[in-house]
Amino acid sequence: MGLDVERARQDTPGCLTVAHLNNAGASLQPSAVTNAVIAHLQLESKMGGYEAAARAAANVENTYAAVARLLSCATNEIALVENATRAWDMAFYSMTFAPGDRILTTSAEYASNAIALLHVAQRTGARVEVLNDDEHGQLDIADLARRLDHSVKLVAVTHVPTHGGLVNPAAEVGKLTRAAGVPFLLDACQSVGQLPINVAEIGCDLLSATGRKFLRGPRGTGFLYVATSLAEKLQPPFLDLHSATWTAPYCYTIAPGARRFETWEGNVAAKIGLGVAVDYALGVGLEAIERRVTELSELLRTRLSEQDGVTVKDHGETLCGIVTFSVDGISSADVATQLRAAGVNTSVTTAANSRFDPRATQDLVRASVHYYNTAEEIDQLCIALPVAAQT
Repeated sequence: MGLDVERARQDTPGCLTVAHLNNAGASLQPSAVTNAVIAHLQLESKMGGYEAAARAAANVENTYAAVARLLSCATNEIALVENATRAWDMAFYSMTFAPGDRILTTSAEYASNAIALLHVAQRTGARVEVLNDDEHGQLDIADLARRLDHSVKLVAVTHVPTHGGLVNPAAEVGKLTRAAGVPFLLDACQSVGQLPINVAEIGCDLLSATGRKFLRGPRGTGFLYVATSLAEKLQPPFLDLHSATWTAPYCYTIAPGARRFETWEGNVAAKIGLGVAVDYALGVGLEAIERRVTELSELLRTRLSEQDGVTVKDHGETLCGIVTFSVDGISSADVATQLRAAGVNTSVTTAANSRFDPRATQDLVRASVHYYNTAEEIDQLCIALPVAAQT
């Protein structure tokens, strides 16, 4: 299809009613995604859920194939799950830790991941260590190299943090972890769909992501990549009759590949919609999407920096489509509320969800652009900003 902004906007009904700059929360879906979900729900209502699933089996399999193309991996390395947190948790809780083991992570780690890390450390006696940031505010590769040794059992990195626009150097992490033989879990929740992702080039062993953000898929969808070389060594935290086969009264066999991390019941319509969303993104082209998003985010940062009393908070050598800022004397929640009243969607990223990051001292407004956004919508945001309070 190529990146035709006008066509993308025509394919997106929400563009007619709102300036949607909350793509890091959940993007506006293309009509093709919505139509695919509705069509399957209608099929279920007419013939029954099991029967509709059987008829649509090829469409669900297409989603595995689409995600595999997106990540440049094999279809048996993909598990479809209900959200990115479940994907990340299934990978993380399948690993074994013992007293003295070390888990290395970053200051950018999201609250759900951090809580899970601390939970397992408390339960097993493992230790969580937060890597230093470099002068750009991103993961310090030199510090990672210094800390990697035989006691490190996992490196867990958030590719793009929820509370800022930086892109962590994932491929450089992958080079180090592969050389050290340490599993590398990458949270790509905010990067998949706005950046090209090739798991072989990055060198991650595990990757979790969602459908609802920059992929423009339905809510309640996510996926997990598990490298074939690692999958058979992992024990999922729970099993059912889909992830394992009951082979004898007191015996079972775990499913091969990534599907051992799935459960039998799921939202078939949403899975189909996810596949349509991934195909749509691939049709546009991830390299073209990245260029467009970078261009719009740079424009947004420039325009915001020109506003009196507005401070852009992003840091990092490489920046993406997430832009965070504050307005002097006005709470970020109030700013987001006033913007929404003016027809501009943003969100608020809270300091409480970023406790590993010493820079996260206040709640910030988060505006996140996508390729279907326009310069006019950025102007709309800037015009609608409340006037900073006088100090």
